[in-house]
Amino acid sequence: MPFIRTLNGDIALEQLGFTYSHEHIVCRPAYWQERGEYDLLLDDPHKSLLDVLDYKRHGGKTIVDATAVDYGRDVPAVVQISRETGVQIIGTAGFNKSFLWDAKIKEELKPLIGNYATYQEWIDSKSVNDLAEFVIREVEEGLEGTPYKAGQVKFGTGYNRITPLEEKTLRAVARAHHETKAPIHSHTEAGTMALEQIELLRSENVDLRHVSFGHMDRNPDPYYHEQVAKTGAYLCFDGIAKIKYAPESTRIHCILELVRKGFEDQILISGDTARKSYYKHYDHGLGLAYIIAKWIPRFIDEAERSGFDGRALIEKFFVKNPAACFAFKE
Repeated sequence: MPFIRTLNGDIALEQLGFTYSHEHIVCRPAYWQERGEYDLLLDDPHKSLLDVLDYKRHGGKTIVDATAVDYGRDVPAVVQISRETGVQIIGTAGFNKSFLWDAKIKEELKPLIGNYATYQEWIDSKSVNDLAEFVIREVEEGLEGTPYKAGQVKFGTGYNRITPLEEKTLRAVARAHHETKAPIHSHTEAGTMALEQIELLRSENVDLRHVSFGHMDRNPDPYYHEQVAKTGAYLCFDGIAKIKYAPESTRIHCILELVRKGFEDQILISGDTARKSYYKHYDHGLGLAYIIAKWIPRFIDEAERSGFDGRALIEKFFVKNPAACFAFKE
């Protein structure tokens, strides 16, 4: 039977409930820490917990934490937030993108992966299958040596390019997916390279119906979105509230264009809330409650003005589609 794997155990699909499909809760990315970019450090678990509670008060049930090993995870802190709030959290195995790999490896990771100085050195020194074995362990045994298992596997590529090391991690994640049946999530920098990623995934015999592509709204091109959707993959519009990239009208237009073309069952929505200045309880930002409390009413209004059942679409984007996307299935 299909199931979904949270940090606190496996659940049935119908237990998932209202879900944000791409967030970050507690993380201290070494790359940004080394460069003094403190806005990108979510380093106060109590403040993160308060935002998660805001989300829960508005009806939120589950959050997918897309923080990979190279982005400074704090697995025990996130597990504790899940337990204290009752919000289910799905963890992530795998990798991010190559420019982050210049960062120093956390000392506590070295007993698990060897005494490498940087993530790049580690990834470069290992074979695809070695890296796949690491990802498999994080799904089947636990993240970073903890007993808390990942519920998805992730790879990423940079802006308008795929480096050799990124291709290596993509192939490792694809092979870990075949072994574990965990769903795959892709980081696309500014929404680029999804079609090129798709060709590499096909070369690893991955069924694209088990893949979600992140940051699709960073590349607000309806034709491009249609090409990705035709593969059967999920498209994650996870930049809600980031007006510096595009107004909400642009995101909603792209989402409704996919609905018009018959792809409503492949759409996921989230905020990728990965800065202190995005969080309410860190730095007075809009916070994790913004989408569920403020954006959804606007989307429903715009969808209904365009002739759609807005409430039914919200049920798909936040409940039905995540339950299908994040399921482990043969």
